[in-house]
Amino acid sequence: MLLIPAIDLKDGQCVRLVQGRFEDKTVYGTDPVAMACRWTELGAKLIHLIDLDGSLGESEPNRQAIFAIRRAVKVPLQLGGGLKTMDNLAAWFDLGLDRLILGTAVCENPQLVEKASARWPGQVAAALDASGRTLKVWGWCRDGGRDLLETAALLKNLGVSLIIHTDVDRDGTKAGPNLEMATRVCQSSGLPTIVSGGISGEGDLRAIKKVGGFFGVISGKALYEGNLDFPSGAAILAQKEPPSDLASGDFLEARFAGALAGPDRSGGAGS
Repeated sequence: MLLIPAIDLKDGQCVRLVQGRFEDKTVYGTDPVAMACRWTELGAKLIHLIDLDGSLGESEPNRQAIFAIRRAVKVPLQLGGGLKTMDNLAAWFDLGLDRLILGTAVCENPQLVEKASARWPGQVAAALDASGRTLKVWGWCRDGGRDLLETAALLKNLGVSLIIHTDVDRDGTKAGPNLEMATRVCQSSGLPTIVSGGISGEGDLRAIKKVGGFFGVISGKALYEGNLDFPSGAAILAQKEPPSDLASGDFLEARFAGALAGPDRSGGAGS
């Protein structure tokens, strides 16, 4: 099970929001490349990037920062935020992203999700961002009109490789994850699932590890504000876990091994 640091980008800066509110923004750094390098130096095996401007339909403010991160680090990168067309996805894959995350499209254009998953097998994930069981779209500014668990059950048939479940009400609050709902998402979908939203420290990671069966955990604010030490947290999640009612950690990691390896980064993307 992986600990995955989040880098949320707004106007080229590293920020964190509270419950997705753009007016409640904290800037944690003005150099996204340095931040990505910091996480990889601490041992991150995967970095979670969110283009917050892209989620609102503004595709350009963070493009250069994301490309610079891709050139600077060799670990796999997954990116979400404003990905709504095949051309948009192709452009990001051409820049060297390893996995792209579809959120709004899951609710509004499932045909795109299916088509993209077929074109880029193993490289398309679904973001299920929800308040309770109500999915949120367009940067969490609108209700998606779909039920979280019903949608999770449909995603395997669309071909996605991975689900990221974020509890919108807890995101950025350090109030603890919605472990019960994340478990139900994993069980409903039968897909590798990442837990996101509300991580406050090592106690949350131990609770997630005890349940078992998840692929990983995304953390942002707890890491940036020092409530969670990355190497210590990663070590907790890396401990061998017994088989669970969801799926064994070894099974999930094996399914994701190809995507974790990613393309050869020895020369840097675009070099």
